[in-house]
Amino acid sequence: MELTIPAALAWAAREFGDAEAVADPLAPGGPRLSYRELGERVTAVAGALIDGGLEAGDRAAVWAPNSGEWVLAALGTLSAGGVLVPVSTRFTGPEALDVISRSRARALFVAGGFLGVDRLGALLAAAAAEDDGTLDGLGLVVRVPEEWDAFLQAGSMAAARRRAAAVRPGDLSDIMFTSGTTGRSKGAMTSHERTLGVARAWAQCTGLTARDRYLVVNPFFHTFGYKAGILACVVSGATLVPQAAFDADQAMRLIEAERITVLPGPPTIYVSILDHPGRGAFDLSSLRLAVTGAAEVPVALVERMRHELDFETVLTGYGLTEAVVATMCRPGDAPEVVAGTSGRAAAGFEVRIGSGEEILLRGPNLMLGYLDDPPATALAIDRDGWLHTGDAGRLDAAGNLAITGRIKDMYICGGFNVYPAEVEQVLARLDGVAESAVIGVPDPRLGEVGQAFLVTRPGYLLAEADVLAFCRERLANYKVPRRVVFRGALPRNASGKVLKRVLREERSDGG
Repeated sequence: MELTIPAALAWAAREFGDAEAVADPLAPGGPRLSYRELGERVTAVAGALIDGGLEAGDRAAVWAPNSGEWVLAALGTLSAGGVLVPVSTRFTGPEALDVISRSRARALFVAGGFLGVDRLGALLAAAAAEDDGTLDGLGLVVRVPEEWDAFLQAGSMAAARRRAAAVRPGDLSDIMFTSGTTGRSKGAMTSHERTLGVARAWAQCTGLTARDRYLVVNPFFHTFGYKAGILACVVSGATLVPQAAFDADQAMRLIEAERITVLPGPPTIYVSILDHPGRGAFDLSSLRLAVTGAAEVPVALVERMRHELDFETVLTGYGLTEAVVATMCRPGDAPEVVAGTSGRAAAGFEVRIGSGEEILLRGPNLMLGYLDDPPATALAIDRDGWLHTGDAGRLDAAGNLAITGRIKDMYICGGFNVYPAEVEQVLARLDGVAESAVIGVPDPRLGEVGQAFLVTRPGYLLAEADVLAFCRERLANYKVPRRVVFRGALPRNASGKVLKRVLREERSDGG
C-alpha cells in the first residue's frame, strides 16, 4: 500500500490511466484531466516549485477557491516534498498574513480576483502595516489563474521525480489551521501516511469507487474538501468536479451535466437544493450518496434527502481538523442509526466518553500536534494519547456515537444540563423550519435559559407562540427555549458550522 501522497498519485495514474480524474467545467479553459495527465501535470508543478526555490520540507500556502489549479498546486507541493498550508478564502488580509507568516511559507498560490477581492493586495497591505519583514521569507508568489501558465514553463521533470521518490511516510504533509471560532487558529500538523489513512478510510466507509463523479463543494482549504475530497478521489479513482463557491442553481446544473453521483457537504447545501423553487427543472437522478456532518444534522433533513432527492444512501459522520474521520455510518445501516447517530469508529480510531460526556478519540490518524504550540498540544492530547475534542456525546451498545453538542455550548437551566443540539433536532421537525440554532442566555431566576434562532422555509410564516408550543409537547420544560428570534440566515464559518458566538454577541448587543 502506498504510504506517501506522491506514491499514491503515481499508483492512481497507473491504475486508472485514461479515466477522468479532474473536470473543472466552470473555469474558463478549466482542465479536464485523466489520471495519467494529472500525474504528468503534478510533476510539472513540482518541477516548477523546485526551480522556484522550494526545498524539501518548505511550506507552500494556497489561498484560492476550489479549482483544478488548486488541486495541481496542492499535489505539486506534496510531490516536491513540500508541506501544504491551505488558507481560508474567507480570511481577510491580516488573517491570511497570520497563517502564512506563522507557517513560514516559502511559496504562495493566490487567487487573482475571486469574489472581487484582491487577496495579494490585501496581504501585502497587511504586511506593510506590520512593518516587520513578516513576508521576507516568501520567495515565490503565483497569482492563479493569471500567472499559472507562465509558472508551469519552468522546472525539471527529472528533478521533480527524484524529489517525489524521496518523500517518506512520516514526513509532514500539511498544516491545517482550525477555524478559530473560539480564539486564535491553531495549525494541526499531519504526515503523509496519516493523511492517506484518512482519505482511504473515508472512501472505504462511503463506498467511493472509480465509477463515481464527486462534486466537491466543501472548501479545499478545509479537511473535508482536501482529505475527504481531493485525496479520497485519488485513492479510489473517482472523478473530482470542483465548485468554487456553492450556489444551488449552479450545483444542480453541474449535477445534471456532469452526472454527479456523490454530493457531500454541510446540511445547509441540501436545504438550499430542497427548497430551491426551480429544483423540478433539473435531472438530479444520478445522485446516489450524500455525506454530512454530526450534531447539527436534523433527523427531518435526512428524511427529506431520502424521500425528496432520492439519495440511495445518506450517511452521517463525525470528525474535526485534528482527527478528520473519527466515526461514520456505513451503507446499509438502518435508517434510525443514520438519522440518530454519527456511526461507529472508523480509520482505526477508538472512541470513548470521558468526564462531562466529552468525546475522546485515539488512533493512528490523529494529528501529530499543533504547529509551534506544545502547551496547546499537551492540553488537547493527554499522556495516554487521547484527543479531548470539546464535543459532548454518548455511545450506544453497538458503538454508534450520538453527538449532543459542544461542551462549551451546553448551558444549565435551573440546575439541569441542556445541550442545544437536542433542542435543534426537535425544532427541525416543525413544518416550515429550514434551520435553527439555540444558545443559552442569562436569566435571573434559572441561571440560563434557551434562545432559539430560526430560519423559515420559503412560503412559511411561523409565530413564536407556535414554535414554543411545539417544543413544549416534545421537550422537558427546562429544555424549551424562552424566546424565538426569526432570521433570514444563520451566521456560519467557511466549513458550514453555525457561529454561535456571533449570535451571543448579537444578543449581548441587544440584537
